[in-house]
Amino acid sequence: MDLMTIVQILDSALRLATPLLFACLAGLFSERSGIFDIGLEGKILASAFLSASVAAFSGSVWIGLLGGIAGSVFLALLHGVASITFRGNQLISGVAINFLASGFTVVIGENWFGLGGRTPQLEGAARFQEITLPFADALRGVPVLGPIYSDLISGHSILVYVGLLAVLGTWWLLFRTRFGLRLRAVGENPESVDTAGVSVIRLRYSAVLICGCLCGLAGTYLATGLAAGFVKEMSAGRGFIALAALIFAKWRPGYALMACLLFGLLEAIGNRYQNIDIGGFQVPVQFMQALPYILTVVILAGFVGKAIPPRAGGEPYVKER
Repeated sequence: MDLMTIVQILDSALRLATPLLFACLAGLFSERSGIFDIGLEGKILASAFLSASVAAFSGSVWIGLLGGIAGSVFLALLHGVASITFRGNQLISGVAINFLASGFTVVIGENWFGLGGRTPQLEGAARFQEITLPFADALRGVPVLGPIYSDLISGHSILVYVGLLAVLGTWWLLFRTRFGLRLRAVGENPESVDTAGVSVIRLRYSAVLICGCLCGLAGTYLATGLAAGFVKEMSAGRGFIALAALIFAKWRPGYALMACLLFGLLEAIGNRYQNIDIGGFQVPVQFMQALPYILTVVILAGFVGKAIPPRAGGEPYVKER
C-alpha cells in the first residue's frame, strides 16, 4: 500500500467521522448533565432533511444550515420538556423522537418534492464546498509532507474543520470554565448543585440545547457536505454509533475524537475494499460494509474496560421542598 492510498483512506475516514464526531460531542454534553439521549439518530435525520430542503428552496447552504439546526433544536427541546420538565422516561422520549423523525422526513419530503422522500440534487451554493488551505498547491509535489498537507489536511468543507475545533471547544468549556464545572456536577450530584443556589433545570436545558445544535451540524454536514441531498434514512444508525463511541471515549472529548476516527476509518476501508481475497476465500462485500456496526456491537458488549456514566444520568431531578 503506497502513501497516496493511505492518504486517500485517511481523507475518507476524516470525512466519514465528522458527522459521528458532532453527534458524539452532542451526546457528551447531554449525558454529562444527566440527560441520556438516544434520540441523536432522530435529530441527525431531521436536521439532514431540513438543511437539504431549505438549501434546495433557498439555493444557500448557510440558510440550509440554520434550518437544520432549528429542526434539531426543536426536537432537542421536545426531549428536554419530556425528560426535564415533566420528568418522563428519557429512553422512551429518545425512541419517540427517532420514530417521529423517521416518519415525518419521508412524509413531508414526498409532499414537498414528490421524489419518494428525497430532496433534489444540491449543487453550487446549495452545498458546502471544499476549502483549499494556503500553500496546498505549492506543497503538493513535496515528498510525504505534500500529500499529507495537500490531500489529507486541505480540501475539506468548513464543517470538517469546525468539528475538529469543536473537540477543543468542548474540552475547554467542560473542564476550564465555571459552566462546565457546574454541568459536570449536575450530572453527578444535582442535589449539591441545587443546594449551592444553581438551577439544575437551567443547566440541563442548556446542555440539551447544545446537544441540539451539534446534532444539527451533524445532519447538515451529512446532507450538504458529505452528500448532495437528503435520502430516506440517510443517517444509517450514525446516532447509535455515536453513542457507542461516547461509551468507548468514556465521556471525554479527546477520546471521542479518536473513537469517531476509528469508526470512520473502518467505514472508509469497507467502502474502498469491496472485494478482498484471503487465501482463496472471498470476503463478502456485506461484511466489509458492516465493519463499523460490528465494532459498535463489540464496544457495547463491554470490550472497552469499565466505562462509568454520570451517576445521576437518566434520573429526573425532583427538588426537595
